[in-house]
Amino acid sequence: MGAINGRGLWTLYVKEVRRFMNVFSQTLLAPMVTTLLFLAVFALALGGAGRQAGGVDYILFLAPGLIMMSMVQNAFANTSSSILIAKVQGNIVDLLMPPLSPAELVIGIAGGGVTRGVVVGLVVALGMSMFVPLSIHNFGFIAWHAVNASLMLALLGLIGGIWAEKFDHMAAVTNFIITPFSFLSGTFYSIERLPENVRFIAHLNPFFYMIDGFRYGFIGHADGSLAAGFFLMLAVNIVLGFVAHRMIATGYRLKA
Repeated sequence: MGAINGRGLWTLYVKEVRRFMNVFSQTLLAPMVTTLLFLAVFALALGGAGRQAGGVDYILFLAPGLIMMSMVQNAFANTSSSILIAKVQGNIVDLLMPPLSPAELVIGIAGGGVTRGVVVGLVVALGMSMFVPLSIHNFGFIAWHAVNASLMLALLGLIGGIWAEKFDHMAAVTNFIITPFSFLSGTFYSIERLPENVRFIAHLNPFFYMIDGFRYGFIGHADGSLAAGFFLMLAVNIVLGFVAHRMIATGYRLKA
C-alpha cells in the first residue's frame, strides 16, 4: 500500500460523506430552513430594513455570517457525532483496526466534516439567494475561509468526540464553547460599534476571523486584519490537527 493507504483513506472519507448524505433532509435541508429563520428574525422582525453595517445594508452584512455559522456548526456535528456514536455503540473498533495511520484517520474523518460544512454552505447560500441579493467581491477569500473554518470546527468536533464519554459531555462543548464563540463573533453586528476594551476581547475570538474574512469575500469590508485572521486560522488548525493526531495515536479514551 506504500506510505499512504490511499484506498483505505478514500473509503473512510466516502463513509463519512455518506453518513450525512443518506439523511440529507436533516443534514442539508434543515440547516437551510433554520438559517433562513434566523435571517427573517434579525433582518425583518428586529427592523433590519434600512439599517446599515459595514457600509452596506444590514441584510447583506448579516447573510454571510449566517452562512458561515451554519457551515461550521454542521462540520462540528459531523465529526463529533461520528466518533461519539461509534464509541457509545461499541463499534469504534471498526475505525481503529483497519490499517490506517492516525494521520489518515484524522484526514478522513475531518475531511468528511469539511465536506458537510461546505455542502451545507452551498445549500444555505442557494436558498438565501432567493431572498438576499448576494454578490461576490473576492471568491478566493470565500473559498479559503469556508474550507479552513469548516476544518477548524471539524477538528474541534473530532477532539470533542474523542474526549466525550456520553452525549451530555458533547452538549457541554456545544453550549459552553461553540455557542458563546459563535454569538460573540460579530455574526449579528459589527464589532466596530463595540467599546474599545470589548473590541479587544472580540479580536481574541478565532470565530470572529472566520466570519470577518468570509464576509469580506462577499461585501468587501472587514472589521479586523485579514492577514491576522489568515495566519491565526492556519495556526489554530495546525494545533487542533496535532492534538487530534496525538489523541488517536495514544488511544486516548478510544482503547480500553
